[in-house]
Amino acid sequence: MIKKVNVSDIRLGMYIHEIQGDWLEHPFWRKSFKLDKQKDLEKLHSSNIKAIWIDTGKGLDVAIAPVPELEFAPVTEEIRMPEVESPPPVKRSVESVTLEKELEIAKKLHSKTKEAVVSMFNEVRLGKAVEVSDAVVLVDEISASMERNPSAMLSLIRLKNSNEYTYLHSVAVCVLMVALGKQLGLQGTVLKQAGIAGMLHDIGKMAIPSEILDKPDKLTDEEFTVMKSHPQRGWEILQADSQVPEIALDVCLHHHERVDGKGYPKKISGDALTLFARMGAVCDVYDAISSERCYKKAWSPAESLQKMASWREGHFDERVFQAFVKSIGIYPSSSLVRLKSGRLGVVLEQSKKSLTTPIVKVFYSTRINAYIQKEIVDLSKGLDAIEKIEDPAKWHFDINKIQGV
Repeated sequence: MIKKVNVSDIRLGMYIHEIQGDWLEHPFWRKSFKLDKQKDLEKLHSSNIKAIWIDTGKGLDVAIAPVPELEFAPVTEEIRMPEVESPPPVKRSVESVTLEKELEIAKKLHSKTKEAVVSMFNEVRLGKAVEVSDAVVLVDEISASMERNPSAMLSLIRLKNSNEYTYLHSVAVCVLMVALGKQLGLQGTVLKQAGIAGMLHDIGKMAIPSEILDKPDKLTDEEFTVMKSHPQRGWEILQADSQVPEIALDVCLHHHERVDGKGYPKKISGDALTLFARMGAVCDVYDAISSERCYKKAWSPAESLQKMASWREGHFDERVFQAFVKSIGIYPSSSLVRLKSGRLGVVLEQSKKSLTTPIVKVFYSTRINAYIQKEIVDLSKGLDAIEKIEDPAKWHFDINKIQGV
C-alpha cells in the first residue's frame, strides 16, 4: 500500500516510493529505493523534505506505539476505510526558456545523472542487476530540460575528466541520443528508450579489467581484443533483465558496428543495422573524439564534426549523420570561432534561422590581442559572421569558464 508519511516517522527498512517536492532539490538521485543505510536516513532528517510516500508492500510501515488493552462495544456499522493518498502527478513545463535560466537546472541534473550512472555501473561491477526504472527517471528529466532549451544540456556534455570518462561518456551519449531522436522525429516511449540506450550502451565496460579500461597508454593487440568484447559483455548483462528495452540491447551490442560491415562485434552492415544502432554509432564516436582522454587530446566540437564528415562514407549512415549535425549545429555549443570582425567567440546555442549563424559570446579581439567586454551576439541578425574555427589550446582559453558552465 502506498502511504504518505512525515519525514519524522521514517525509519530504516521502509521502501521509499516517492519523495515530495522537486526531484532536483532532494538529496537522492533515485526516485524509489529501500531505505537501508543510516547515512541516507540522516540525509532525509537533515533535509527540507517534509513528507514522502512509502510502499508498505515492499518495506516496513510506520511504527505503531503500543496501546493499553481496552474493551470495545461491538461494531454494528460498516467500517469505511479511508482512500489511499497517492502522489500528485508531476507537472512538466515545455515552455522554452533562456539558456541562462535552463543552465541552472541542467547543472543540477548533470550532477545527479553522473551520480546515478556511477552508482548503477558500480553495482553492475559488483554483480548486481541494472535498475532500469532508475534510468527512466533520469532520461525523463534530461528530455524535459532539452524541451525547454536543448543547448543547456548539450553545453555540459564536455565536462569530463579522464578518471570519470566512462560514466560521463554514458551521460553525454544519452543526451546526444535524445537530441538526435528529436531531430529524427522520435517521440514518447521510443524517444525515452533511445535515451536509456545511450545511458546503458557502455555498461559492458564494467566487465573489462580496470588495468585495461583505465590504461593511460596505447593498448596492446591482446588488450584491445579484450576491450572490443565490451558490447557483447554489456548485452549479456542487460539481457538478463526482462525490463531492459530491446532498443537498449540493440544499441549496446551494435554501437561499434559500421554501415560497411567493418565494425565489431558482429561485422553486420547495411539494412541489418537498425536505426537505433546507427544513432548509437554516431553519438558514441562524436562524444569520444570530442572528449579529453588520458591518452589523447580532445578535438573541438566543430573539428570533431569535420573529422566525422570525412569518415562518414562507410562508417556512418548518411541520413542519421546529417540529422545529428542539425541537432547540435555545424558549430556545436562550446566551439571557439573567429568572426570576420576579428573577435573570438564561444558558441552558446543555435539560432532558429540557420545552422551557420549561431549565438556566440564574444570576449577577445585578435586585432589588439586583448580581452574585450563580453557580448552576446546573434549572428542570424547579420551584424557579423564566422570566418573560421579556432583551436582553444592555441589560445590557452578555458572555454568552460568563458561559456559560464
